[in-house]
Amino acid sequence: MAGRARLRPLGNPTRGTTNPNRLRRSDRWITGTPWVRDVLAADALVVDLGYGASPVTTVGLARRLSSVAAVRVLGLEIDTERVTAALPAADPPRLDFRRGGFELAGTRPALVRAFNVLRQYEEAEVAAAWATMTDKLAPGGLLVEGTCDELGRRCCWVTLDAAGPRTLTLACLPSDLESPADLAERLPKVLIHRNVPGERVHALFTALDRCWAHAAPFANFGPRARWTEAVALLAADWPVLDRRRRWRLGEVTLDWDAVRPS
Repeated sequence: MAGRARLRPLGNPTRGTTNPNRLRRSDRWITGTPWVRDVLAADALVVDLGYGASPVTTVGLARRLSSVAAVRVLGLEIDTERVTAALPAADPPRLDFRRGGFELAGTRPALVRAFNVLRQYEEAEVAAAWATMTDKLAPGGLLVEGTCDELGRRCCWVTLDAAGPRTLTLACLPSDLESPADLAERLPKVLIHRNVPGERVHALFTALDRCWAHAAPFANFGPRARWTEAVALLAADWPVLDRRRRWRLGEVTLDWDAVRPS
């Protein structure tokens, strides 16, 4: 009985909102970023935490990951009815669904994707949730935790290992932006209330907006070209970790210390 108590799902049900391809940008980043992709050895376990009322984004994750490795994907939900509804989409052992929360149902995954899960929590609760999940990772494992809009056009996420946060990634459809600051509304919970003067993440968006303005002539070649140039300008002064190939996809990844809350 004590063992069962320890595995009782930790956390609260999400709103359940989901759409096909909503998390395609994070999936594309996972499969296209070498240091992340390297954790996906054959038969590695990947957990999709809090997939919502429909398993469609978990199914999409499994499909995209299959292009780089023969991994096993496990969708976890606290809501029993959501697990039951997802089971027709299961294809064990490559894709399955189970009840679970931050304790990850007692598994030891190489990668956890947790999107739009912590948004409903208080900022003060984030560190404990992160620690609970990262403590369950397999050696060398990663947690990708973030937030996106309903269509997946604006996304931000933090990537962590057992030692803590490593990076912040901003990802968008550049044509959906008036300016990069529009992405601030989708910052992960740990940062969304820190977008105020005196905080590093606010300085980041101020600098990126300035670069966006300087890149205005590139708008003649389309919003994607303007975004790419804006990030190139940002990289002159900020610890941008990726290169132009990723920027063209509407992404930029920075070292976590650049935005760490004060």
